[in-house]
Amino acid sequence: MIDVLYFAWVRERIGIPKEKLQTSAVTVMDLVEELRAREDRYALAFSDLSALRVALDQDLSEFDAPLDGVREVAFFPPMTGG
Repeated sequence: MIDVLYFAWVRERIGIPKEKLQTSAVTVMDLVEELRAREDRYALAFSDLSALRVALDQDLSEFDAPLDGVREVAFFPPMTGG
């Protein structure tokens, strides 16, 4: 099982802040594809990956990163400010 967290407008589009998933995804991108295929609200939230960032176990990561051993995946828009 993996915890998937959604923040800001990602959470608003999907409608939930987090969920536990059983996944066969090998990479973050595989997980995104699984989520996109679930429902339209997920497809909408993940339609433009350039507007999203991902963290694995609270470390900023990339969409091609492996999920082996990862317990938490968080999706959020880029942060701005200083």
